[in-house]
Amino acid sequence: MVTEFHRDAWGVPHLRADSADELAFAQGRNAALDRAWQIEVERHRAQGTTAAFLGAEAVAWDRFARQARLDDTARRCLITLERDDPGTAAWVRAYVAGVNDGLAEGARRAPEFAATGLAPGTWRPWTPMAVWLSAHVLFAGFPAKFWRDAVARRLGPEWVGVFATDGPGTSGSNGWLVPGHRTAHGAAIIAGDPHRFVENPGVYQQIRLACPEFDVVGLAVPGVPGIAHFGHTGHVAWAITNAMADYQDLYLERLRRTGPDGARVEALGPDGWRPAAHRTETIEVAGADSVTVEVVETERGPVVVDGPEAAAWAAGDAAGGTSGGPEGGPQGGPDGADAGTCWAISLRHPPRVRRDLGFGVLPALLRARRVADVDRALDGWAEPVNVVLAADTAGGTLHRVAGAVPVRHPDNRLRVVPAWEPRYAWRGWYGPMPRERVEDIAVMANQRGIAGPLGTEFAPPHRADRIRELLEESDRWSAGDMAAVHRDTRLASAAPLLDLLARTAPGELTPDARRLRDRLLRWDRRMDADSADAASFAAVRHETVRRLADHPLLRPLADLPPVPEVFRPWLALVPRVGYALEHLLTTGRLPLADRAGAVRAAVEEVAARQAAADGPPAKWGDTHRLAPWQALPAEPPEPWPGLSGDHDCVLASSSVPGVTDLCARASAARYVWDLARREDSAWVVPLGASGVPGHPHHRDQLPLWARCELVPVVTGREHLTREGGDRSGPSGPSGRAPRSGPSGPSDQGEK
Repeated sequence: MVTEFHRDAWGVPHLRADSADELAFAQGRNAALDRAWQIEVERHRAQGTTAAFLGAEAVAWDRFARQARLDDTARRCLITLERDDPGTAAWVRAYVAGVNDGLAEGARRAPEFAATGLAPGTWRPWTPMAVWLSAHVLFAGFPAKFWRDAVARRLGPEWVGVFATDGPGTSGSNGWLVPGHRTAHGAAIIAGDPHRFVENPGVYQQIRLACPEFDVVGLAVPGVPGIAHFGHTGHVAWAITNAMADYQDLYLERLRRTGPDGARVEALGPDGWRPAAHRTETIEVAGADSVTVEVVETERGPVVVDGPEAAAWAAGDAAGGTSGGPEGGPQGGPDGADAGTCWAISLRHPPRVRRDLGFGVLPALLRARRVADVDRALDGWAEPVNVVLAADTAGGTLHRVAGAVPVRHPDNRLRVVPAWEPRYAWRGWYGPMPRERVEDIAVMANQRGIAGPLGTEFAPPHRADRIRELLEESDRWSAGDMAAVHRDTRLASAAPLLDLLARTAPGELTPDARRLRDRLLRWDRRMDADSADAASFAAVRHETVRRLADHPLLRPLADLPPVPEVFRPWLALVPRVGYALEHLLTTGRLPLADRAGAVRAAVEEVAARQAAADGPPAKWGDTHRLAPWQALPAEPPEPWPGLSGDHDCVLASSSVPGVTDLCARASAARYVWDLARREDSAWVVPLGASGVPGHPHHRDQLPLWARCELVPVVTGREHLTREGGDRSGPSGPSGRAPRSGPSGPSDQGEK
């Protein structure tokens, strides 16, 4: 095998090989060279072994990864893939061989290995699947069921909808399709940006993959072969957003130990007591004693909450019960339960049940030439559930949902349900998945749209409405115009707070507060980094959230039953109030006088603080700064730029109202796919193409990303620089000279 390895001016890898499997090897090797530390952290996260080099703070995740059996689920999914689709299984194995071939060299380039003492390991054939599963197992936010359970229990079921908005742990995205009759050149444009927790290195890698069968540019996930979410083959392009579907369930389990010395574990299900698999594992912890964890799996799924934490939920405080919960819940106890039993909560999710992660879709997407090919491939998509937009050079368009969603009782979507009740069992799979014909502009922004029948909590419609409003202003859009949509900062969700502020009589306020009130009511509602008014609004919002969180009606949610540490963000009251502020300020379930009083008190507090401060007024970008996650935080902390935007802006750089102005969740990439000329497409990532600190391309895109600018997608070979030299892959040297010309009929380099 001979491959060619080039880079463009931004360090983006362009890989070319003689076959798809040889190209997968090259992609794996490139991931190991450019992102060795990142992909090794992800491998260890999937295995539950990060504490061995990151220390005690990583134990909580490792415990969850082991209890949820992430690595074992991936192994089972590979067995299914090898049985049903051996070609794709071989393709995945080729990628793993490439990773293993380059990992030692990549580790020598990455200083984090020496800093932690971590030695590069060996990837198993299923490791890419484990990395994918680890990255997405919390994507659909099943821990929110603990929150909804608690809200229904303590405030009443009617309160659940008040908090039904994308919350602290949700990942979202923007995406839009402008059809040909709305563009200057008559071909479609697809653009958008995935909103995820920004990571250092970035979760998406810009890449080009070319062989005689296909030539694709797109955003790959390091550690996973192919281009799953955002790609352009030269003939067809696609993009996704989180569908906000609910497809993971939590079951309250009754367990008992039987046999000599309690060596066997049984779980109470609809058919009585049945054996449960169990084993004990040890988590090694750098600088501390090792931790023992029991891994238990019932017929529903692996136990993810046990011990006192599960008992607290089973006590009737949140899960099930007879007061508004599912009938036959735990307060009275299931028939046949005895004093020797204990409680647990298990997770049931499609990859574990079906033993399928949908990896057969990945090479099919690379080979797609029309939207019909994308559509057909996505019928096999599994995890996570996405809304998809696609368009091709022949004028075809696609707007559909893809993924695996079980059919079950409506209560399963809302809360923890009792495992022993037959009504809560899964009853097959939802299908066909929803779709819509694309007649004009199509927008996907996690709103309650075509995926509405599949979910419970969706994003407010503000981003989707604003994108559509902007796009309807012209019928002559070009790819270069799309950045103006990406960077829009108008905050529609500010209206409820400002409306209550407008209803506050000026005479009720001190002079400083009155001046602040008037200034906010004149504000253009744009969350620009250089705006002092945006900073003042955020400060008033912050204080309003904290006051509402302390309201007597909401205070019962401040002290909920415990859950494992990885689930706690979903149960934190102040962030929940912050993300649901728009609903809380308009709901009749809180007295109007209390809502208005919270806003009035917040304005007084902020006005007094500003009056006492020295110097010019703060601007939004002073405190709204990027705060990316990194497995090994820098010491001292790195300086990160101030950002425009906010949670409900199209430029969705999310802070946590009531907690912090820092931004951890934002655009993990931005892209524009031009179906007329692929070389007119553009993209950007938060940091850069390289995952190695100090590398010239480690953070060179950050200034552009912060300003919401994009860099061109390069396809012409004259703009590429050859790197390294040719590489023989797992099949041995080919004995042929490297190619210097087109690789065959699929070489659409300039298209």
